[in-house]
Amino acid sequence: MEHVDAVVIGAGAVGLAVARALAQAGREVLILEAENAFGTGTSSRNSEVIHAGIYYPTGSLRAQLCVRGKALLYDFCTSHGVAHQRCGKLIVATSDADLPALHKLQATAQANGVTDLRWLSEAEARALEPALQCVAALLSPSTGIIDSHGLMLALLGDAEAAGAMLALCAPVQAGRITPQGIELDVGGDEPMQLRARTVVNSAGLHAPALARKLAGLDAAHIPPDHLAKGCYFSLPGKAPFSRLVYPAPGQSSHLGVHLTLDLGGQARFGPSFEWVDRLDYTVDPAGADHFYAEVRRYWPALPDGVLQPAYAGIRPKISGPGEPAADFRIDGPAVHGVPGLVNLFGIESPGLTSSLAIADLVLDRLGHSKN
Repeated sequence: MEHVDAVVIGAGAVGLAVARALAQAGREVLILEAENAFGTGTSSRNSEVIHAGIYYPTGSLRAQLCVRGKALLYDFCTSHGVAHQRCGKLIVATSDADLPALHKLQATAQANGVTDLRWLSEAEARALEPALQCVAALLSPSTGIIDSHGLMLALLGDAEAAGAMLALCAPVQAGRITPQGIELDVGGDEPMQLRARTVVNSAGLHAPALARKLAGLDAAHIPPDHLAKGCYFSLPGKAPFSRLVYPAPGQSSHLGVHLTLDLGGQARFGPSFEWVDRLDYTVDPAGADHFYAEVRRYWPALPDGVLQPAYAGIRPKISGPGEPAADFRIDGPAVHGVPGLVNLFGIESPGLTSSLAIADLVLDRLGHSKN
């Protein structure tokens, strides 16, 4: 039985941020990643947007951690040379029927501490984005885009500089809560048994399943897991937009087909939304068919037949079909009663934006005082 001070399970953006924070707090940290590289799951299959914190229910962890995480993330990108761009976003009303939703969104953003939104008339929005069609828009100047791989590389670099170690191809197969600590059975080419004082379950899509493997953790503290697949389609060449464009939200929690940009200026449209029961990252080219009508509500000049399959991502949801979107769950000992254990459940969007703020909260849940 190997003894280690702290184990972080999962080397996505959030897990790496947590490992960095623990290592910089003076803890001996081992990061266990089941795959053969870091960040191969949700962290590398998202829109790479730095979210402002506009949509989430006021007072929720998603709202609080997004707003704080956004500020931390911009500072981190600047200090660590991570490629990013504060390009801004337009949330557009394409008809008068959309205006109430836009007003409601503006009020929610204000309550969440997002104080930089600007209401734009049609003429003002068209002055910024001539290809746009709308009757009004909200401008979010603090929304941006980021190189997610560059971010994870920088987080890992900081963690390793503070003494953390990353073990790849190291899946956790079972675990036990004991009076001496949390024991983990780790598979892979070099199986091992570990006993740790602290374990942070940041396994993303697999976090609930991993928690169910920990003998001694009350199942009442483990949420159900659901998978929601979203596909993205790309536009060849350079897009006629310099900002992200989102339609005004409808009745569902799905935000509609929006236009995002990568750091090279190429546009992506998506995501679609589909409940699935297994991990499947294939993109059906026919899935683009229904995108055209939605996109043409705000960009009428989208040519026929140009959208190409890009990639798919899967959100680690803990609320299912017909249920309100669940908040982030960052469950420490005060919730489940297991000393040294923190489970991260339902860390979907805006998890990437919130990663540094989530790491701070994990330390708080473990009783670390801020320097």
